[in-house]
Amino acid sequence: MAEEAIKLGGKRKSVFIDKVKKLLPEGGNLNLCLTCGTCSAGCPATGLEGMDPRKFLRMAALGLDEEVINTPWIWMCTMCYRCVYACPMKIDIPALVYAARASWPREKRPKGLVGSCDMALRNMSHSAMGTPPEDFTFVVEDVLEEYRETQPEFKDMEAPIDKKGAHFFLNQNSREPVTEPDEMVPLWKILHIVGADWTYASKGWAAENYCMFLADDDSWKKIIETSVDAAKELGCKVFLNTE
Repeated sequence: MAEEAIKLGGKRKSVFIDKVKKLLPEGGNLNLCLTCGTCSAGCPATGLEGMDPRKFLRMAALGLDEEVINTPWIWMCTMCYRCVYACPMKIDIPALVYAARASWPREKRPKGLVGSCDMALRNMSHSAMGTPPEDFTFVVEDVLEEYRETQPEFKDMEAPIDKKGAHFFLNQNSREPVTEPDEMVPLWKILHIVGADWTYASKGWAAENYCMFLADDDSWKKIIETSVDAAKELGCKVFLNTE
């Protein structure tokens, strides 16, 4: 079945066209950026729901706000920023996608993202798996002890938590300590071999931030602030975001 064409006509009060213009670099020409296709070439979401970054931006530029806001494609964008890096005009298409997501009522946004965001806010770990700080500490210490005993070459390996003055502050995808704890170890080994001075924090250690993908500004800000405050409190100089 042929895809129904988008009909143009009449005058619409556009909101997104103004957003597009604000995202252009100084002296940029919006019309020139809409024909090269480099944004779509490297996009992992190109073709899903019959949409791609170039088409999405074109719709916004034409004032098709309703179509831009309602396309489910905005929830398939990974926010990887490949389109921005590829674009000769450096147009921030993910920022436009984020604005479209934020326009949806929260109860109509993808249930998986809403649930993961809400779960992350239940304790100070901010883990999308709901793992509290004490459980994370237990798992890390248990796995570390096992590897020290079974692999003598790593008998001095450390996986510190809340280590004051460590140079690197490391976060962790919370799925691994819950479902695949052994997957944390390879990175520990690398850090051990190179002699890195690092630490986890018991608060804000979870690396994923589904609230950001949900376009929930207040919630993702809270999550980020918890991690940053923990890093500052420990006196770490470098924040290593594993996600």
